[in-house]
Amino acid sequence: MPTKTLQIPTADGQADAFAAFPEGEGRHPGVLMYADGFGIRPVLRDMARELAEHGYYVLVPNFFYRHGPAPVIELPEYIGEEDRVAIVPQLMRLIEAHTAERVLRDADAFLDFLTAQPEVGPGPVAVTGYCIGGLLATRTAVVHPGRVAALAAFHAPVGADGPGSLAKLAAEVHFGHAESDLTPEALGELNQALDAAGVGYTSEIYPGTVHGFTMSDTDAFDAAALRRHWERLLPLLGRTLERGGEPGHPAR
Repeated sequence: MPTKTLQIPTADGQADAFAAFPEGEGRHPGVLMYADGFGIRPVLRDMARELAEHGYYVLVPNFFYRHGPAPVIELPEYIGEEDRVAIVPQLMRLIEAHTAERVLRDADAFLDFLTAQPEVGPGPVAVTGYCIGGLLATRTAVVHPGRVAALAAFHAPVGADGPGSLAKLAAEVHFGHAESDLTPEALGELNQALDAAGVGYTSEIYPGTVHGFTMSDTDAFDAAALRRHWERLLPLLGRTLERGGEPGHPAR
């Protein structure tokens, strides 16, 4: 599986990034993947490679690049509860500094860079994200309705900007929520906002999960929920992204 380490020019500097894409010649649908708050690390590279195996060019930017290249915060190989006590306060400072204005400036740069890659075909792209990255993916899809055909976010605070923030969504959506992150009542309110936006969507609580369930290098990991994540994500991309000039070609 070919991979690259890249530098994305932005209005505020250079964002380091990781990309994975299929072997051989040809152009592929683009996917912008936002990491969780822990950032680009082996598990994210593995997930990007796995997605690329299904025929996609996957770009994973370091959205905390203003604070240095990834990993911005030193991480252990496995992030347990004791590690979180030291790491999370550092992360929260980075997250609080990453304003909505920064997110939107970066989204412009990330999408421009992704679609300009020689391995990426014409047509709309998908955005996906985990934890805080899911909120960034949602914001990206909202402000670029003509460029983003699919949005997927997992254990993410996608409603953080209020239900009205989803009104301009045009992408098909999947939100996979952790059971510990929101109540069924909050899920109902979020889904009402998606209904009002008039988009196709699935938005569901993954049973028995806690925040971070997709990340195999943390104590939140749930193998069954990760499988469910792929079972939702791959068909979504297959329905919405153009492959070989044919929209809706199913992912293999």
